Amino acid sequence: MTTVTQNAQPWGRLRHWWVGTDAPEAVGPGTRGGAEREKEILDHVRHIEIRSARLADESFAGQYHSAFKGRGIDFEEVREYIAGDDIRSIDWNVTARAGRPFIKKFREERELTVLLLVDLSASGDFGSAERSKRELAAEIASVLAFSAIRNDDKVGLILFTDEVESYLPPKKGRRHVLRVIREILYFENQRRGTDLRGALEFATRVRKRRALTFLISDLLGSGGLLPDAATRHALDLTARRHDLVALQITDPRERELPAVGRILLEDAETGEVIEIDTGSRRVREDFEAASANRRAELARMLRKVAIDHLELETQADWLVPLRRFFKTRASRNR
Repeated sequence: MTTVTQNAQPWGRLRHWWVGTDAPEAVGPGTRGGAEREKEILDHVRHIEIRSARLADESFAGQYHSAFKGRGIDFEEVREYIAGDDIRSIDWNVTARAGRPFIKKFREERELTVLLLVDLSASGDFGSAERSKRELAAEIASVLAFSAIRNDDKVGLILFTDEVESYLPPKKGRRHVLRVIREILYFENQRRGTDLRGALEFATRVRKRRALTFLISDLLGSGGLLPDAATRHALDLTARRHDLVALQITDPRERELPAVGRILLEDAETGEVIEIDTGSRRVREDFEAASANRRAELARMLRKVAIDHLELETQADWLVPLRRFFKTRASRNR
């Protein structure tokens, strides 16, 4: 164990924090066996389905459609010109043959492939309140998935830690979305670390055609490190091939520490434990400053490679910023 004094450098990611040896109970569904456990899982998935479907209809109806464009436009028909039509749409060949003006009518090719890349590394188990980062990731992914199928889009899923652990190829339909939700919530990953680069490279291999790709993660490597040069290159390449959106899941305790005296901090992915004196104002300020600098650097890095980035917090209302993001995307498309 390492004792950290006033000159301590704060950690990037913490699985949990506690005072002395009184650790809080794990966040999330309880562990039970057999039929009771299966019923609990089904009830939990059903609860998320109802809430997500409602949010997709009430909060994001129309916004998803306008925020994310299809692959292009298809010719639909030729019809007679009506006053007010755009003269640039006139089909001059048909007009010349008919002796009166006709225009070409097009329709947008709406179908998208939505790919959800969800980080299941051990840091996702952390939650300082009633829900963990993994549960928030599942809620967000569920709303995105239901928004997609409401628009007749396909949804695929990649679950990753420091390796890709599960891949569900894109499909349509409610039954498939329920499987996506269940996988995110209850998939028992075998690894604890994080490899963003490997997940991004896998996504570009399995999806040759352009896809709307949501990366749902705390966006930090093992030990709380920012993405290295190789990972930044993978982000850049993925953003060039796909429409990549980074949804960063955070928790308030990863930004600031409570003044509760000496506490133990465990890195969820490496297992290393340190002791910090949170009664020291200097320690708390150093922790907050390092966290703020790390977040700012990450935001700058993503802007540099033209990736849309949205930070969503476990203890805050994530619907408001997500709606705002959809509106911003729609305005940019217009």
